[in-house]
Amino acid sequence: MDFELNEDQRAFAETARQFALERLSPMAAEWDEKHIFPKGVLKEAGELGFLSLYTPEEQGGLALSRLDSSIIFEQLAMGCTSTTAFMTIHNMVTWMIASFATDEAKAEYCPQLIIGDWLGSYCLTEPNAGSDAAALTTSAKKIKDQYILNGAKTFISGAGETDVLVVMARTVNDEQGRNKKAEHKSGAKGISAFIVPADATGITYGRKEPKMGWNSQPTRSITFDNVAIPARNLLGQEGEGFTFAMKGLDGGRINIATCSVGTAQQALNQATQYMNERKQFGKSLAQFQGLQFKLADMATELVAARQLVRYAASKLDRQDPEATAYCAMAKRFATDTGFTVCDQALQLYGGYGYIKEYPLERYFRDVRVHQILEGTNEIMRLIIARRLLAEGTEIL
Repeated sequence: MDFELNEDQRAFAETARQFALERLSPMAAEWDEKHIFPKGVLKEAGELGFLSLYTPEEQGGLALSRLDSSIIFEQLAMGCTSTTAFMTIHNMVTWMIASFATDEAKAEYCPQLIIGDWLGSYCLTEPNAGSDAAALTTSAKKIKDQYILNGAKTFISGAGETDVLVVMARTVNDEQGRNKKAEHKSGAKGISAFIVPADATGITYGRKEPKMGWNSQPTRSITFDNVAIPARNLLGQEGEGFTFAMKGLDGGRINIATCSVGTAQQALNQATQYMNERKQFGKSLAQFQGLQFKLADMATELVAARQLVRYAASKLDRQDPEATAYCAMAKRFATDTGFTVCDQALQLYGGYGYIKEYPLERYFRDVRVHQILEGTNEIMRLIIARRLLAEGTEIL
């Protein structure tokens, strides 16, 4: 197994690094403080292909592997965690539409999503369906050549500022009769996925949630009140939505784990520099053995997290039967490690780490949510344990 990056991967990483240094890092603190959603910079990212990394080539995407995409997202996250996290969400929306939509819908939506003229939000979570995504109640009733959506979503990144929504809803079809209709109403099998224009009649957005972090992207609830969309906006077939969602979540877990690794790497870099510059008791912090040991542990754990994330990404690329378990492991370990490294880097800065003149407190706030979204880390442990305890399962 070769752990070294190939020539293409190094080129991808360098392009992403330069974009992070020049377009993300200089503005990240202002976006955070003023809660600015940087649409112009996101469009620039689209022009470089960063909004369609693993979108199929026939639809205009780069068709990169999840491993290659992870390498890129890690570099971008070193510039701005929150903005990069939104890019990962947009990538998932673009990939879903490009992979599962009708040809007509692909032609309508993909060109604008790929270059960032339109931005996308992913709508799965509901007020009473978070970790238990199969319990969602938003409905989509087919009437002739339309679906009518009713329900609510919550904690939707980009909501109110984006142009396209991918919405998971429970399909109800009058033509199927009462028995089939009742069957459709419960469980994961009744969930379908839809493309919904963000400005469709009947959609209302809640307030912009005041959050601990991720302030460069808005988070709002969305209410659907008899929202009519054409039947051609269905992704795949009725009842396939939950399958698409789970495929998206495997990749999403790799993405958010990567954002944690990139942010933590930047925190470690800055803490290392600070230790060489800051003096106490007549010598630099770097000369104190206790702090050297802390730095060594941070670096070791971060390297381990990075390798696990890349290994899980390669499993996903190869469609390994245990890829879901590995993605869960990577998400659990990397997001916990990322938060710990940012916390320890802040501690090394002392009081300066706690004030906004330095970026450590922003790193700390931004990575905290990574342990919650894309499935909480408690749910990750549940996924891993179930696979380990399944008869005949051997995870190596």
